[in-house]
Amino acid sequence: MKDLVLFVARGLADKPEAVSVAESREDGALVLRLSADPGDKGKLIGRQGKVVKSIRTLVEAAARRAGERVYVEID
Repeated sequence: MKDLVLFVARGLADKPEAVSVAESREDGALVLRLSADPGDKGKLIGRQGKVVKSIRTLVEAAARRAGERVYVEID
């Protein structure tokens, strides 16, 4: 899941080397915290949150196939 988020986020960012994802487990679910250059955060969130919603949808679909619960947050 982490690799999927990194792949998509780095493709959207102007500074892909600044994009990172931290993993943690909370209440049995995998939480992926996406961080990027402050100038790229707007691109990752998108207008009215549409881009981050799309990223979350992709991750949820992959997680469902793997039988996991995964959440994506932007720091």
